[in-house]
Amino acid sequence: MNRQTQAPEGSPVPEPPIRRSRRGWRWLAGFLFVVLILVVGARLAFSWLDPFGERTFDRSGPVLLRSIHNLSRFEAATGNFQVVVDLEKDAAFLPDAIKGTRTLFVGAGNVDAYVDFGALAKDAITVSPDRTSVTVRLPHAQLEKPNLDNGRSYVFAQQRGLLDRVSDFLSSSPQNQQELYVLAEKKIAEAATSSDLRARADQNTRSMLEGMLTTLGFTDVVIQYSSEP
Repeated sequence: MNRQTQAPEGSPVPEPPIRRSRRGWRWLAGFLFVVLILVVGARLAFSWLDPFGERTFDRSGPVLLRSIHNLSRFEAATGNFQVVVDLEKDAAFLPDAIKGTRTLFVGAGNVDAYVDFGALAKDAITVSPDRTSVTVRLPHAQLEKPNLDNGRSYVFAQQRGLLDRVSDFLSSSPQNQQELYVLAEKKIAEAATSSDLRARADQNTRSMLEGMLTTLGFTDVVIQYSSEP
């Protein structure tokens, strides 16, 4: 016969091992949840307070209109240019690692070609007596100064010697990029001059005038140029 032993009255009944294991997992899950809440709350508070962040204040004055000029020219063509400026400066008796800089700058901008109608002489337009033929004498197209796009112009790479790094760190006004912009504008202007941008502008101006004058009733339109480009 099997005998069943009963615990004496008043003595605690031990919990089953499965129930204790579940309770331990619940405590661990609760502890991890509290830690997660504290970490997320601390991160949100730090990002909200942001003790090392920077704030930007725009205290610029109002824009002043200094003058207005009437334009009497036809923008006939626009050239889009890009150049990589490789500017290097070396010391005479020091290696580049000690003294010297090399900067690669990408300069991008536009050059406009225009015809100045304001400079036309009084006899620049000749109409035949029967008003069927017209002759227009124009100056050749000119090139505007390059207009660099700051959004597409940037320093691609830069190498500096040790002394240059220390000098920039101690200086209240580090070396600016004005020299790079000036050099990029010069190279773009030279490229625009050697391109066919002005010839394209002359062609577009001719087409525009022929179409406009033909619409006005002229059957014979002659475009002449007063000077060589």
